[in-house]
Amino acid sequence: MEPALPDGSLVLVDPAAYRSRPPAAGDVVLARHPFVRDLRLIKRVAETRDGRVTLVGDRVDASTDSRDFGALRLDHVMGRVVLRLSRGNT
Repeated sequence: MEPALPDGSLVLVDPAAYRSRPPAAGDVVLARHPFVRDLRLIKRVAETRDGRVTLVGDRVDASTDSRDFGALRLDHVMGRVVLRLSRGNT
């Protein structure tokens, strides 16, 4: 599958999206990488279970996601991507 966000895309993130509910499967979220302090990830939620979220990239063969670092604690999720603009749309 091709990535939902080509290089150079701009996103708008709602940081309050998960104050009243956890992320749902299919949501695209901004999350902190669990091991690289200043790295942020935009990934799709595969599942939420027991206070943790499993994230997957759209390009299975070239994505760093929960298959590499495991499920993340919910506090690693910074918000839900609510608007995506690719370079051609700006």
